[in-house]
Amino acid sequence: MLRTGILNPHINSLLSRVRHTNTLVIADRGFPYWPMIETVDISLVDNIPTVTDVLLALRPNFIVGKCWMAREFQEMNDAATVARFTSLLPPIGWEPHIDFKKRVPHAIGLIRTAETIQYANVILESA
Repeated sequence: MLRTGILNPHINSLLSRVRHTNTLVIADRGFPYWPMIETVDISLVDNIPTVTDVLLALRPNFIVGKCWMAREFQEMNDAATVARFTSLLPPIGWEPHIDFKKRVPHAIGLIRTAETIQYANVILESA
């Protein structure tokens, strides 16, 4: 029985298959469903858990080499929210949401959260 770290067996299974330069999507509650990508939905109620909760849980065992977010995230959210995300990630590649979504089909999987912040989606590339 796992006693520390990520306890969710589906997330552990997904993470164990991520290799060098593979990508993983951490998405808000409104992110579209992608039938071709394994999705682990951990949403419970609004903002439980959030994207930043998942990022904090991943940090001890997931080395992020690169990451991407939609430019609209910066435009739609206040500076404190943007700062909270940027403090948890390496330098972010900001791109239009339409281009961000083009990266999604290449991901190993997607973790859907209950995040309510607009455009709070991130693609992580394993180092």
